Amino acid sequence: MLIRRQVRRFRGLALAVTVTAVALTSAGCDGGGGDSGSKDRAAGGGSVVAPGKPGEPARTLSASQAAKAAAGVDTPNSADVRYVRMMIEHHAQALVLTRLVPARSGSDAVKRVAERITAAQQPEIGAMKGWLSRHGRTEQADGHDHGAMPGMATDAQLDQLRAAKGKAFDQLFLKLMITHHQGAVTMATEALSEGNNIQVEEMADDVVAQQTTEISRMRALSS
Repeated sequence: MLIRRQVRRFRGLALAVTVTAVALTSAGCDGGGGDSGSKDRAAGGGSVVAPGKPGEPARTLSASQAAKAAAGVDTPNSADVRYVRMMIEHHAQALVLTRLVPARSGSDAVKRVAERITAAQQPEIGAMKGWLSRHGRTEQADGHDHGAMPGMATDAQLDQLRAAKGKAFDQLFLKLMITHHQGAVTMATEALSEGNNIQVEEMADDVVAQQTTEISRMRALSS
């Protein structure tokens, strides 16, 4: 995942630098070119060799095509926005679960897990809300059923957890939170496959790494 992100950054930087170089070269050759210079500008200012994806050949683009491609290297797409909106609500339910732990859990280890989840996901919600704001997007998407998100606990499961105490609570909490984390990993993996924005990729990478580790830890506690 890190390698893919670095490759995307390199391709974007290389393309942007190439476009700039073509623009500067065109500007430097403008004087004395006469009709030839006008024809070059009309044709799009020359061509640009754009680096290809790993395993793919480079492409030859016109300067105008390359400029458009460079501008879109990190532009958020619908998958990025959908992931951030959904993950805000997904994280919010995780905090609902962890808030039940101090008064109901009988395990110090479970309490520590809940504390780590809260400490990680609360600031992540703030970061994702900030990302939406910076990109001019609202937090709520029209027509999307967030209850259908993978790993979300049902109202009945939440009621059952609220009614439990001690060991019964701990076992149910771990079961629900493992499922919840698995859903988050699924969502993050989809974002990494379908999204375009580097910051969203970084957030999704963190979710996969962090929550995969926590799943292993919680499975050990529940066995």
